[in-house]
Amino acid sequence: MPLPLYQAKAEFFRMLGHPVRIRVLELLQAGPTPVRELLAELDVEPSSLSQQLAQLRRAGLVTATREGSTVVYAMASTDVADLLRVARRILTEVLVDQNILLAELRAAD
Repeated sequence: MPLPLYQAKAEFFRMLGHPVRIRVLELLQAGPTPVRELLAELDVEPSSLSQQLAQLRRAGLVTATREGSTVVYAMASTDVADLLRVARRILTEVLVDQNILLAELRAAD
């Protein structure tokens, strides 16, 4: 029996639920990037980055190509970049609302 759609969505968001994976996807928005450049931008061990990239590959969110001895990663779809932009907008709105509430609380003191 196939997974219900809501469960598949939950699995998808759970897979995105790691800071390194999110940061990798953000970096790949600029275009295909060699692993060495990803490592230079991230404060993680190579083995940890490799594990996170493998999960993104298995989920079909990134692709990997070999150029000589260099492995270059790219986003598999621009839809993921769109999702990250929407998440940023939502977070911005939430934070603005929280700041307004905080200002109101401070004014009440």
